[in-house]
Amino acid sequence: MTDTRERPRADLRRAPERYLSTPAAGIETRHAFSFSGHYDPKNTHFGALLACNEETLAPGAGYEEHLHRDTELLTWVVSGALAHRDGDGHAGVVRPGMLQHLSAGRGVRHTERNVGGADTPVRFVQLWLQPDEFAADPAYGLRRVDPDPGGLTLLASGLARDAGTAALRLRRSDAALHLVTAGPWQPLPDLPQAPYRYAHLTVGSVGYRTVPGPQGGGRSLEPGDSVRITGPAFADPVAGPDGTQLLLLEMHSGLVLG
Repeated sequence: MTDTRERPRADLRRAPERYLSTPAAGIETRHAFSFSGHYDPKNTHFGALLACNEETLAPGAGYEEHLHRDTELLTWVVSGALAHRDGDGHAGVVRPGMLQHLSAGRGVRHTERNVGGADTPVRFVQLWLQPDEFAADPAYGLRRVDPDPGGLTLLASGLARDAGTAALRLRRSDAALHLVTAGPWQPLPDLPQAPYRYAHLTVGSVGYRTVPGPQGGGRSLEPGDSVRITGPAFADPVAGPDGTQLLLLEMHSGLVLG
Protein backbone atom coordinates (compact mmCIF):
# COMPACT_ATOMS: atom_id res chain seq x y z
CA MET A 1 0.00 0.00 0.00
CA THR A 2 1.02 3.65 -0.32
CA ASP A 3 3.58 4.89 2.23
CA THR A 4 1.80 7.05 4.82
CA ARG A 5 4.95 8.46 6.48
CA GLU A 6 4.30 12.06 5.52
CA ARG A 7 4.65 15.22 7.56
CA PRO A 8 1.37 16.64 8.83
CA ARG A 9 -0.16 18.78 6.13
CA ALA A 10 -3.44 20.51 5.28
CA ASP A 11 -3.24 20.92 1.51
CA LEU A 12 -5.92 23.42 0.49
CA ARG A 13 -7.36 23.16 -3.04
CA ARG A 14 -9.68 25.95 -4.19
CA ALA A 15 -12.80 25.23 -6.23
CA PRO A 16 -11.62 27.29 -9.27
CA GLU A 17 -8.42 25.18 -9.41
CA ARG A 18 -10.41 22.09 -10.35
CA TYR A 19 -10.22 20.85 -13.92
CA LEU A 20 -13.45 21.79 -15.72
CA SER A 21 -15.00 19.48 -18.31
CA THR A 22 -18.28 19.51 -20.23
CA PRO A 23 -18.68 15.89 -21.35
CA ALA A 24 -22.15 16.40 -22.83
CA ALA A 25 -24.76 19.10 -23.35
CA GLY A 26 -26.02 20.48 -20.04
CA ILE A 27 -23.28 18.81 -17.95
CA GLU A 28 -20.53 20.68 -16.11
CA THR A 29 -17.99 18.74 -14.04
CA ARG A 30 -15.17 20.03 -11.87
CA HIS A 31 -12.55 17.37 -11.13
CA ALA A 32 -10.30 17.30 -8.06
CA PHE A 33 -7.93 14.71 -9.59
CA SER A 34 -6.68 13.56 -12.99
CA PHE A 35 -9.71 12.36 -14.91
CA SER A 36 -10.43 11.14 -18.45
CA GLY A 37 -8.64 13.44 -20.92
CA HIS A 38 -7.03 15.50 -18.15
CA TYR A 39 -3.90 13.87 -16.72
CA ASP A 40 -1.59 15.31 -14.09
CA PRO A 41 0.91 12.69 -12.85
CA LYS A 42 1.26 14.59 -9.57
CA ASN A 43 -2.48 14.54 -8.90
CA THR A 44 -3.88 11.06 -9.52
CA HIS A 45 -5.32 10.24 -6.07
CA PHE A 46 -5.17 10.99 -2.36
CA GLY A 47 -5.05 8.03 0.01
CA ALA A 48 -7.58 5.58 -1.44
CA LEU A 49 -9.64 8.38 -3.04
CA LEU A 50 -9.58 8.23 -6.83
CA ALA A 51 -11.95 11.04 -7.72
CA CYS A 52 -14.05 13.80 -6.22
CA ASN A 53 -16.25 15.38 -8.86
CA GLU A 54 -18.55 18.35 -8.42
CA GLU A 55 -21.33 17.90 -10.96
CA THR A 56 -24.05 20.18 -12.30
CA LEU A 57 -26.70 18.72 -14.61
CA ALA A 58 -29.12 21.12 -16.28
CA PRO A 59 -32.83 20.23 -16.59
CA GLY A 60 -33.13 17.31 -19.01
CA ALA A 61 -29.39 16.59 -18.92
CA GLY A 62 -27.54 13.54 -17.66
CA TYR A 63 -25.06 10.77 -18.28
CA GLU A 64 -26.10 8.03 -20.65
CA GLU A 65 -25.44 4.42 -19.67
CA HIS A 66 -21.78 3.82 -18.80
CA LEU A 67 -19.70 1.21 -17.01
CA HIS A 68 -17.94 1.21 -13.62
CA ARG A 69 -15.81 -1.59 -12.21
CA ASP A 70 -14.17 -2.16 -8.80
CA THR A 71 -15.01 1.31 -7.51
CA GLU A 72 -17.04 2.55 -4.54
CA LEU A 73 -19.12 5.54 -5.68
CA LEU A 74 -20.62 7.81 -3.02
CA THR A 75 -23.04 10.53 -4.14
CA TRP A 76 -24.22 13.49 -2.03
CA VAL A 77 -26.75 15.90 -3.59
CA VAL A 78 -26.39 19.57 -2.64
CA SER A 79 -29.49 20.84 -4.47
CA GLY A 80 -32.07 19.44 -6.89
CA ALA A 81 -32.64 15.72 -7.45
CA LEU A 82 -30.59 13.04 -9.22
CA ALA A 83 -32.17 9.95 -10.82
CA HIS A 84 -30.10 6.74 -10.86
CA ARG A 85 -30.84 3.51 -12.72
CA ASP A 86 -28.48 0.58 -13.23
CA GLY A 87 -28.33 -2.68 -15.14
CA ASP A 88 -28.86 -4.76 -11.99
CA GLY A 89 -32.37 -3.36 -11.53
CA HIS A 90 -31.64 -0.71 -8.91
CA ALA A 91 -33.28 2.70 -9.28
CA GLY A 92 -33.45 5.66 -6.96
CA VAL A 93 -33.81 9.42 -6.71
CA VAL A 94 -31.19 11.12 -4.58
CA ARG A 95 -32.19 14.41 -2.94
CA PRO A 96 -30.48 16.71 -0.44
CA GLY A 97 -30.08 14.91 2.87
CA MET A 98 -29.65 11.51 1.19
CA LEU A 99 -26.54 9.46 0.41
CA GLN A 100 -26.25 6.97 -2.45
CA HIS A 101 -23.65 4.18 -2.55
CA LEU A 102 -22.94 2.19 -5.70
CA SER A 103 -20.41 -0.61 -5.24
CA ALA A 104 -19.47 -1.42 -8.82
CA GLY A 105 -17.74 -4.74 -8.07
CA ARG A 106 -17.10 -6.89 -11.15
CA GLY A 107 -18.91 -4.32 -13.28
CA VAL A 108 -22.21 -2.45 -13.48
CA ARG A 109 -23.71 -0.09 -16.04
CA HIS A 110 -25.84 2.84 -14.93
CA THR A 111 -27.36 6.18 -15.93
CA GLU A 112 -27.43 9.42 -13.93
CA ARG A 113 -29.84 12.20 -14.90
CA ASN A 114 -31.48 15.30 -13.56
CA VAL A 115 -34.82 13.94 -12.38
CA GLY A 116 -37.60 14.05 -14.98
CA GLY A 117 -39.70 17.22 -15.00
CA ALA A 118 -37.15 19.30 -13.08
CA ASP A 119 -36.87 22.99 -13.96
CA THR A 120 -33.67 23.62 -11.99
CA PRO A 121 -30.19 22.05 -12.16
CA VAL A 122 -29.10 19.26 -9.85
CA ARG A 123 -25.78 19.82 -8.09
CA PHE A 124 -23.98 16.93 -6.43
CA VAL A 125 -20.63 15.72 -5.19
CA GLN A 126 -19.44 12.23 -6.13
CA LEU A 127 -16.46 10.48 -4.54
CA TRP A 128 -14.78 7.40 -6.06
CA LEU A 129 -12.99 5.18 -3.59
CA GLN A 130 -10.84 2.13 -4.31
CA PRO A 131 -12.26 -1.02 -2.64
CA ASP A 132 -10.13 -3.69 -0.99
CA GLU A 133 -12.46 -6.45 -2.20
CA PHE A 134 -12.38 -6.90 -5.95
CA ALA A 135 -14.62 -8.59 -8.56
CA ALA A 136 -17.53 -8.86 -6.10
CA ASP A 137 -21.19 -8.70 -7.09
CA PRO A 138 -22.38 -5.10 -7.57
CA ALA A 139 -24.37 -3.60 -4.68
CA TYR A 140 -26.52 -0.51 -4.22
CA GLY A 141 -27.67 1.49 -1.20
CA LEU A 142 -29.63 4.68 -0.59
CA ARG A 143 -30.35 6.22 2.80
CA ARG A 144 -31.89 9.36 4.19
CA VAL A 145 -29.64 11.04 6.71
CA ASP A 146 -30.74 12.58 10.00
CA PRO A 147 -27.81 14.78 11.04
CA ASP A 148 -26.53 14.04 14.52
CA PRO A 149 -27.14 17.00 16.88
CA GLY A 150 -23.50 16.70 17.94
CA GLY A 151 -22.43 17.67 14.43
CA LEU A 152 -20.72 14.44 13.30
CA THR A 153 -22.87 11.98 11.34
CA LEU A 154 -21.53 8.69 10.00
CA LEU A 155 -22.75 8.25 6.40
CA ALA A 156 -20.93 5.16 5.11
CA SER A 157 -18.18 2.91 6.44
CA GLY A 158 -16.30 -0.32 5.93
CA LEU A 159 -14.67 -0.20 9.37
CA ALA A 160 -15.38 -3.01 11.81
CA ARG A 161 -16.06 -0.44 14.55
CA ASP A 162 -19.11 0.79 12.56
CA ALA A 163 -20.74 -2.59 11.89
CA GLY A 164 -24.37 -2.60 12.95
CA THR A 165 -24.86 1.16 12.53
CA ALA A 166 -27.16 2.86 10.02
CA ALA A 167 -24.16 3.67 7.82
CA LEU A 168 -24.10 2.31 4.29
CA ARG A 169 -21.52 -0.48 4.12
CA LEU A 170 -18.38 0.13 2.04
CA ARG A 171 -16.15 -2.51 0.48
CA ARG A 172 -13.14 -0.69 1.91
CA SER A 173 -12.39 -2.00 5.39
CA ASP A 174 -10.46 1.05 6.63
CA ALA A 175 -12.46 4.01 5.31
CA ALA A 176 -15.54 5.96 6.38
CA LEU A 177 -17.45 9.00 5.16
CA HIS A 178 -18.87 11.54 7.62
CA LEU A 179 -21.12 14.59 7.42
CA VAL A 180 -19.85 17.44 9.60
CA THR A 181 -22.22 20.28 10.53
CA ALA A 182 -21.98 23.32 12.79
CA GLY A 183 -23.99 26.47 13.38
CA PRO A 184 -22.76 30.04 12.82
CA TRP A 185 -19.40 30.71 14.47
CA GLN A 186 -19.49 27.33 16.22
CA PRO A 187 -16.44 25.06 16.45
CA LEU A 188 -16.68 21.86 14.46
CA PRO A 189 -16.98 18.67 16.53
CA ASP A 190 -13.94 16.53 17.24
CA LEU A 191 -13.12 14.89 13.92
CA PRO A 192 -11.96 11.27 13.50
CA GLN A 193 -8.22 10.87 13.12
CA ALA A 194 -6.62 8.93 10.26
CA PRO A 195 -3.42 9.01 8.18
CA TYR A 196 -5.44 10.43 5.28
CA ARG A 197 -8.49 12.68 5.58
CA TYR A 198 -10.22 14.47 2.73
CA ALA A 199 -12.53 17.39 3.59
CA HIS A 200 -14.89 18.88 0.99
CA LEU A 201 -17.04 21.89 1.84
CA THR A 202 -20.57 21.86 0.41
CA VAL A 203 -22.36 24.67 2.32
CA GLY A 204 -21.23 27.71 4.34
CA SER A 205 -17.64 28.38 5.31
CA VAL A 206 -14.94 27.16 7.70
CA GLY A 207 -11.84 28.76 9.22
CA TYR A 208 -8.97 26.63 10.54
CA ARG A 209 -5.26 26.47 11.32
CA THR A 210 -2.95 24.43 9.12
CA VAL A 211 -1.40 22.73 12.19
CA PRO A 212 -2.15 23.02 15.93
CA GLY A 213 -0.72 25.91 17.93
CA PRO A 214 0.62 29.36 17.08
CA GLN A 215 2.75 28.03 14.21
CA GLY A 216 -0.37 27.07 12.28
CA GLY A 217 -1.32 29.51 9.55
CA GLY A 218 -4.94 30.62 9.30
CA ARG A 219 -6.97 29.46 6.30
CA SER A 220 -10.61 29.47 5.23
CA LEU A 221 -12.84 27.24 3.08
CA GLU A 222 -15.66 28.27 0.76
CA PRO A 223 -18.15 25.94 -1.01
CA GLY A 224 -16.34 23.63 -3.43
CA ASP A 225 -12.98 24.01 -1.66
CA SER A 226 -11.27 20.92 -0.27
CA VAL A 227 -8.38 20.05 2.04
CA ARG A 228 -6.17 16.95 1.80
CA ILE A 229 -5.12 16.27 5.37
CA THR A 230 -2.23 14.07 6.48
CA GLY A 231 -1.60 13.51 10.18
CA PRO A 232 -2.74 15.99 12.88
CA ALA A 233 -3.24 18.96 10.56
CA PHE A 234 -6.48 20.95 9.99
CA ALA A 235 -6.60 22.32 13.53
CA ASP A 236 -9.29 24.26 15.41
CA PRO A 237 -11.90 24.39 12.61
CA VAL A 238 -14.74 26.87 13.20
CA ALA A 239 -17.85 27.50 11.10
CA GLY A 240 -18.36 30.89 9.48
CA PRO A 241 -21.33 33.29 9.78
CA ASP A 242 -23.78 30.99 7.95
CA GLY A 243 -22.70 27.75 9.60
CA THR A 244 -21.25 24.87 7.62
CA GLN A 245 -21.78 21.47 6.03
CA LEU A 246 -18.65 19.46 5.28
CA LEU A 247 -18.01 15.97 3.88
CA LEU A 248 -15.07 14.24 5.57
CA LEU A 249 -13.57 11.03 4.19
CA GLU A 250 -11.49 9.10 6.73
CA MET A 251 -8.91 6.71 5.22
CA HIS A 252 -6.41 4.57 7.13
CA SER A 253 -4.37 3.47 4.11
CA GLY A 254 -3.66 4.46 0.54
CA LEU A 255 -4.10 2.72 -2.79
CA VAL A 256 -3.65 -1.03 -3.05
CA LEU A 257 -1.03 -1.35 -5.77
CA GLY A 258 -0.35 -4.31 -8.05
